[in-house]
Amino acid sequence: MKRLWILPTTLLLASTVSPAWADAYLDQATAAVAKATASVTQWDGPTSGPKLQANKKIIFIASDMKNGGVQGVQEGLSEAAKAAGWKLETLDGGGSVKDQLASLNQAIAQKPDGIVIGGWNPNVAKIPLKKAIQQGIILTAWHAVPEPGPIAKYNVFYNVTSDSNDVARIAAQYAVVQSGGKANVLIFTDSLYQIALDKANVMKEEIGKCSGCKVVEFIDTPLADTANRMPAMTFSLLQKYGDQFQYALAINDLYFDFMAPALKTAGKGGKNAPYSISAGDGSISAYQRIRSGGSQSATVPEPLKLHGWQLLDEFNRAFAKQPPSGYVTPAHLVTRDNITADGGSNNLYDPQNDYQGHYKAIWGVK
Repeated sequence: MKRLWILPTTLLLASTVSPAWADAYLDQATAAVAKATASVTQWDGPTSGPKLQANKKIIFIASDMKNGGVQGVQEGLSEAAKAAGWKLETLDGGGSVKDQLASLNQAIAQKPDGIVIGGWNPNVAKIPLKKAIQQGIILTAWHAVPEPGPIAKYNVFYNVTSDSNDVARIAAQYAVVQSGGKANVLIFTDSLYQIALDKANVMKEEIGKCSGCKVVEFIDTPLADTANRMPAMTFSLLQKYGDQFQYALAINDLYFDFMAPALKTAGKGGKNAPYSISAGDGSISAYQRIRSGGSQSATVPEPLKLHGWQLLDEFNRAFAKQPPSGYVTPAHLVTRDNITADGGSNNLYDPQNDYQGHYKAIWGVK
């Protein structure tokens, strides 16, 4: 008696259409990269909203004014406040919870109209934030939590940030596209930070959609100790994987600050693999490495000054008792091919879409 072997439908489908799926995914990734690297000249933010609420005072509490990202947002907010005729005060949290809390209590005592949580976790300040709300102070935030939008449990009107999942996704897609769908990838993250772990997992998931790609290793190493760990780790990984070490995907440019010299010493990087791609943040050193054709191929920066203008717009909506704009800036990928556009000559991402003019038009100011 002959046996009839019946393959499961899923296996039959996989054997017949997986190449088509692979081609479709590569096409999708290529389109996403083309969109993310295009010059940003069209305004995609809000076009309507309340007229300017006059004579407001807001206080920006920075996590640490030595942080370039925080500095950029504060500069944008300062520009917007000047255009609006509002008073802006900045208090420096100095990189410590103690100083951030002290700054917050100092701000509340001044009874301003609004306070910005500038890049620190509101979880450490539940009681004073509740006090601020009770006194009628409006809270907004930048990078307080990974997700853009209102933070209901802290009564934060709006948290301005890019979508970290989109940032991670486009970084991984760039590796897929550059490799022609054959990327061998090492992913670097720091599980101390949930946003970092989430971004790394999104990159891992995205690489998994590419049938010819492979995550060689998922590496959890602390950002705070990159200076000590990355040089020796880079040499070790080159020895361990050889030509399999093609792409380094990291959740932050900081890893590459200390990987790059080691790669150069080993005669790697630049036109030779491994190629480094960062899912944030567009540091000055990252721009310099990309521009020089060094070991870093790409980064996904945020439009920091635009975010500062958005913070003031969200405040204005709250003061007018209207809902937030809901605007989330799309992920933008910087490579050597487009690094001179959109503020790149100044080592930052500043979209040339006249966001200042659009916000001033909404507010009814010149």
